[in-house]
Amino acid sequence: MFAISRAKFAKFAVAAALAWAASSIASAQGNQTVRAHNVVLVHGAWADGSSWSEVIARLQAAGLHVTAVQNPLTTLSNSVAETRRVVAQQDGPTLLVAHSWGGTVISQVGTDPKVTGLVYVAARAPDADEDFVALSAKFPTGPVRAGVQTRDGFTTLSEDAFLKHFANGVPHAQAEVLYAEQQPTAATLFAGRTTEAAWHAKPSWYAVSKHDETINPDLERFLAARMRAITVELDAGHLSLVSHAKEVADLIIAAARGDGQG
Repeated sequence: MFAISRAKFAKFAVAAALAWAASSIASAQGNQTVRAHNVVLVHGAWADGSSWSEVIARLQAAGLHVTAVQNPLTTLSNSVAETRRVVAQQDGPTLLVAHSWGGTVISQVGTDPKVTGLVYVAARAPDADEDFVALSAKFPTGPVRAGVQTRDGFTTLSEDAFLKHFANGVPHAQAEVLYAEQQPTAATLFAGRTTEAAWHAKPSWYAVSKHDETINPDLERFLAARMRAITVELDAGHLSLVSHAKEVADLIIAAARGDGQG
């Protein structure tokens, strides 16, 4: 393993995961069915709940009850606690949806009995106690990382990195608004490890961003294959929930209905 390049390892890992998933997906997704009226949305790093605005409008038009978590981005435990609080307020079966780092949160919270399924949008999907930083290092690093700025223990993205790499594919004026709204994120947040991985037991969906410059698209494909998720690929950058709100909303609606789960 140590004799091959990171790029070759990434390609090998994706190919292996896809082959493994293809051989076992039918049995894994067998008889589980999602029927959720409630949708809880969890945003990722350098963002806030407003990043879901266009998706929310579409989900509400489809008759779903939607709540966007205001993820504090201070510690994993704080983010998990806030998401659990929101899930507890739901009146029945609930679909958990996450973007980017928020996938770490729903992987932990998704074991809640109310949660009937998980949707990952260009998101992390760690296994229990997995060193996700080490896993990510096996894939090429996105150019957005060069724009991470740290001050007083919190990180933000430079304007140049945010507009060019984090919000690539988003209209410039809209990206500027999102940049102004970005939420500082604790520098230690990304090293946090979950104690559970709900995707082992709950039906899962994944939206890969083919032009992502924040999380490597091959890493996203690896994660989707590993969890045996129903997967779509979008011609989008990292903020597909903004640039491709219709496609993301359509996937969430399908997951709420249990489409593809038998």
